[in-house]
Amino acid sequence: MPALILVGEILRPVGTHGDVRVRPLTDQPHVRFRRLRSCFLSGPGDEQRACRLAYSRVAGGAVVVHVEGVDSPEAARALTGRFLAVARDDALPLPEGHFYPWQLEGAQVVTTSGRPVGVFAGVEEGPAHELWVIADGDRRWLLPAVPEMVRDVSLAERRIVVDPPEGLVDL
Repeated sequence: MPALILVGEILRPVGTHGDVRVRPLTDQPHVRFRRLRSCFLSGPGDEQRACRLAYSRVAGGAVVVHVEGVDSPEAARALTGRFLAVARDDALPLPEGHFYPWQLEGAQVVTTSGRPVGVFAGVEEGPAHELWVIADGDRRWLLPAVPEMVRDVSLAERRIVVDPPEGLVDL
C-alpha cells in the first residue's frame, strides 16, 4: 500500500441509493472531490482497500459521494466512521510557501541562534491554532504554529527555524 493522506471522513448515509455524507479533510473540497474517482477506504486499525467513486458533489460544508458497489442505505451505514484517502503522490499541489505536515516529518528543528531542539514529529489541533509536535529523544513538546514562533521552513534542507519563548523548549 502506498503512504496515504486522508481527504474525508464518512459521516452517514444519505438517501436510498447508498450515497454517503463525507466531512472533507482538505482545504479545497471542490477541487479535491471534483475529479476524484480512485481512492482508498481506510477503516479501523490498518485496514485499507482500494475503491472507486461513481460520483461526488459538494453540499454545503460536506461532500456527498457514491462508492461503487455500495447501493443501499444499509451498505452505506457500514462505511460510517471510515475515511477516504489518496496516495501522497496524488496530493493536490500547494501554493509556494505552503506544505503538508507529512512533508516535514523528521525535519530538524533549530532555534534562530542555531541550537538544535528536536525533529518535527506531527501536528495536533489546538483551540486557537495548530500545535507542532517536536520530538527530542523520548521527550515531546508542543510549539504553536504561528509566524512569531515559526520563522522559516525549508523543505529542501529539511530544516525548521523557530523562535520559541524563553523556557518553552526546556519544559
